[in-house]
Amino acid sequence: MSTTKELLKKVRKIEIKTRRLSDHVFGGEYHSTFKGRGMTFSEVRQYQFGDDVRNIDWNVTARYSEPYIKVFEEERELTMMLMADISGSEFFGTDQQFKSEIITEVAATLAFSAMQNNDKIGLILFSDEVELYIPPKKGKFHVLRIIRELIEFKPKSKKTDIANALKYMRNVMKKKAIVFVLSDFIGDDYRDTLKIVANKHDVTGIRIYDAKEENIPNLGMVQMEDEETGELVLVNTGSKAVRNNYHTYYRERVDYFQESFLKSGAGALDCRVDESYVKKLLGYFKRR
Repeated sequence: MSTTKELLKKVRKIEIKTRRLSDHVFGGEYHSTFKGRGMTFSEVRQYQFGDDVRNIDWNVTARYSEPYIKVFEEERELTMMLMADISGSEFFGTDQQFKSEIITEVAATLAFSAMQNNDKIGLILFSDEVELYIPPKKGKFHVLRIIRELIEFKPKSKKTDIANALKYMRNVMKKKAIVFVLSDFIGDDYRDTLKIVANKHDVTGIRIYDAKEENIPNLGMVQMEDEETGELVLVNTGSKAVRNNYHTYYRERVDYFQESFLKSGAGALDCRVDESYVKKLLGYFKRR
């Protein structure tokens, strides 16, 4: 367990790095991507030439025998919900950083971007259960608390259940939110739940992965540990069939992630631990 002093140092380090990014880079991009998405009903008025016919209020129109349209105004404040996978497989990393460290940095950058827009930010840390829920609030102290939890929270379980976490989010968030799910998405069976959630919320999946996960190198007989079950297995990495089977399994998970998010009308982005997540996020915001 890290001491309070060490922890504060880590929080400060992440704050300095991610705050700078969100100030220079994402503030404006985040604002233009998400502001104006949440619209609330304001009033009805008589139809004027050039108005969008899709906004006609048919009930009022029938009552007055002339067309009336609904007027909407932009919701000033949005809520961002960060959902971070803290299961065993996130503590994998062969190059510079663990996946969990990148998840923390990306989440912190997004949180500071939302903070600049005076939006509320909430956090869900999940494994195969919801390990921690921090309700959405505004302000810097709140963001720093979120970063602190991302750095030092110790999960009870090493397994993952994305569908379960999405269901939980749906139950606690009654109003539309901007949702970022950060995970390696090594799992399936979340497509149906995602569809329901993406219907109401603005969802983006950010897949954080390590290049070394894609293929098993030929190292002969190797004892491997399943990061999520803790089970030790002897694997013959010298066998081409074993290596091919693993690669197929891995590709299927990646395809499932991309198809699920695409078909649900949600956003999806891949980020390798040794790549610049800054470029990835910026590109994603610009495309939207």
